[in-house]
Amino acid sequence: MTEIGFYHLTRSTLAQALPQLLGRTLAAGQRALVVGGNPAGLEALSIALWSQPAWLPHGLTADGDPDLQPIWLSAEDEPLNGARFLFLVEGAGTDRLAAFDRVFDLFDGNTPDAVAAARLRWKKAKDAGHTLAYWQQTETSWQKKA
Repeated sequence: MTEIGFYHLTRSTLAQALPQLLGRTLAAGQRALVVGGNPAGLEALSIALWSQPAWLPHGLTADGDPDLQPIWLSAEDEPLNGARFLFLVEGAGTDRLAAFDRVFDLFDGNTPDAVAAARLRWKKAKDAGHTLAYWQQTETSWQKKA
């Protein structure tokens, strides 16, 4: 089964936390698919990724060829760039979790609706037999809670 990590953002925004995780993904020699339900949100994430001190090469659906992109931002959960790591943002979900080696579900812990939706995704993934981990931000790092 797929290893799924739920990342409860409490002190930073998605645009601040995601680049660190994507940088580690690239350093591990992996490709990433970032799935979000909001095209404007994906465009904002793209701008944030280009603004990072570390180079995070990526593309959006409108950019063209996903095969050339180690990080692909899309509203679709199809790994057109060959990604084995999936990042779910902005409450995006998928029924294709088993198609990936690792899934990172990042959610805003300061928004009650986002927390409630993440709990539902946790239950669904657990019922499907996936390996789950729950990470919450502390003042200085991430702490594994479950």
